[in-house]
Amino acid sequence: MKLGHALKSASAKTAGTVAPAQDGRSSRWEAHRAERRRQLIRTARRAVDALGPGASMEDIATAGETSKSVYYRYFGDKTGLQRAMAEVVIGQMQQKVLDAAKAAPTPREGLYAMVLAYLQMARTSPNVYAFVTRVGIAEASSGASSPGATADGSQDTLAHFLAAVTDMIAGPMRGYLLSPDRPSAPDDAAPEYWPTAAIGMVRATGEHWLSSPDTRDKPTEEQMARHITGWLFDGISRYEALVPPAAPHPSTRQRAKDTP
Repeated sequence: MKLGHALKSASAKTAGTVAPAQDGRSSRWEAHRAERRRQLIRTARRAVDALGPGASMEDIATAGETSKSVYYRYFGDKTGLQRAMAEVVIGQMQQKVLDAAKAAPTPREGLYAMVLAYLQMARTSPNVYAFVTRVGIAEASSGASSPGATADGSQDTLAHFLAAVTDMIAGPMRGYLLSPDRPSAPDDAAPEYWPTAAIGMVRATGEHWLSSPDTRDKPTEEQMARHITGWLFDGISRYEALVPPAAPHPSTRQRAKDTP
């Protein structure tokens, strides 16, 4: 018993002696670098919000009281900065959408919450929205081998943004379309296409709404979100009853009159 205990103690001491000491300098440096990167993204976001989506790396660096070489060191180029900012914006949007969707009693209200979060994000900072979704296309390398891809094979900022938003709504809406409690419909055979079609409508309509003048007749964020949700769930079929049947062409009436 004593011998066994002694051997175990000796073994433990030996293991402790030969085990390499953990160097905390590397982990501290990584933590410092990550925090510095977050600071640069926040500074760049404020600069773009104030200066507009066309702000150069020089403008952004000057606003942050640093040099553009620092931004190039952390992000590679302007497209890299755009992608990093897009990840932050999308992450915040996703959290907001998920929180709202959890409280939604129905899939329809869940989609409304998603659309509203998208519109609010775009309206709150249209310059940042434009920076992370549009500018990257022009900045993408001309050596890209396929549309929506940069020279290194990665997605450009717009494609990256839309893919993330599409993924956000794909799961819940696929569940709704395949729900046994939902009446069947002719288009139920391909529910995987609906999220892509939906996000195309949301983006196109949202950007048109965003660029429209702020007149008295312009819908609010909530009203626009309700409109889009209605179009996606109901289509325009509910307007059919309001459209009078087309009058027959005169030649058709004449032929009917001449027919015995």
